[in-house]
Amino acid sequence: MQHLIRTDDFTIEEIESILADAKIFSTNIKNGEGFDRILQDKIIITLFFENSTRTKSSFEIAAKRLGAEIVHLDASKSSTKKGETLVDTAMNLDAMEPNAIIVRHHNSGVPKILSNHTKASIINAGDGAHAHPTQALLDLFTLKEHFSNLNGKKIAIVGDIKNSRVANSNIELLSRFGMEVILVAPPQFLPKTNLKSTHFLSEIIDEVDVIMSLRTQTERHSSQSYASLKDYASDFCITGELVGDRDIVILHPGPVHRNIDISDELLEDKRCKVLEQVSNGVSIRMAVLKKLITQS
Repeated sequence: MQHLIRTDDFTIEEIESILADAKIFSTNIKNGEGFDRILQDKIIITLFFENSTRTKSSFEIAAKRLGAEIVHLDASKSSTKKGETLVDTAMNLDAMEPNAIIVRHHNSGVPKILSNHTKASIINAGDGAHAHPTQALLDLFTLKEHFSNLNGKKIAIVGDIKNSRVANSNIELLSRFGMEVILVAPPQFLPKTNLKSTHFLSEIIDEVDVIMSLRTQTERHSSQSYASLKDYASDFCITGELVGDRDIVILHPGPVHRNIDISDELLEDKRCKVLEQVSNGVSIRMAVLKKLITQS
C-alpha cells in the first residue's frame, strides 16, 4: 500500500495524474455535477493530534464527495491518554481494516513511523515542522491553474520558514516543477539553505511572480522572537503599498493573521488566491484519496 508522507513520495508522472484528476473534480464541483462514488464502502480514519480547520474539513469533504465513510477519532479522548503508544494505537486501528488513516501530529516523523506498521495508507496531514504534502500539492495546482507552465517562474516564501512544514513541502515540490524559490525572513526564521535568501521584501519584489506568506508559528518558538507581531508586520506584512500594481499572485496556507501576514486590502484583491487554495484543496485531496485507495 502506498503512503503519502512527503511530496517526494510521488513521482512527477504521479503528480501530473493527480493534478489531472483534481482538474476534473474541480470542474465538476464548480458546475454542480455529481461524482462517481469510487470510494463507496471504503473507510477513512482521521487522527488529528493538532487543531485543524481547513485540512481536516477538506479531507472529510473530499472523502464524502467520493462516497467514503469517515471515522473521526478524537485524539484528546483516545487511548494514548491512557498510556498507549502511538504505534499501538495505529496498529489497533489498522486491525479494523480501514483503507486510509489521515494523521496530523505536532511531532515531526510520526506519520512515517506509523506507516511502517499499517496496511492502510497513511496520509500525512502535517507533522511538526517537517512536511505538509497535500498543502504543497494544492498550492502547485493553484499556481498551474493560473500560469499553466511554472518553469522559470519565481516565488518568494515569506515569514517563519524555519518552523514551517508548508515551506519545506513547497520548496521541494515547486522546485521540481521548475520554479525558483527565494526565501524572505528575519535571520531567526531562516533555515540553513543553499537557496537565495534575503531579509528585505523590497529586494525581491520586482523579480517574483508569486509571494507565499506564512503564518508566524509562535507555538513552535522556544523563546519570543519579536517584541510584538506588530513589529514583525512592519517588515514582512504583504501590503498593497508593497505590491502596488505588479502582476503578482499572493498565496497563504492559512490561517491568515490579518494585517500581520497579509493586509486586509490585499486579502480582498483579485491577485490573492487564498480562498481558491481552500477550494482547490478539496479537489486535490479527492485526487490523492483516489490514487492511494484505488491505486489508479
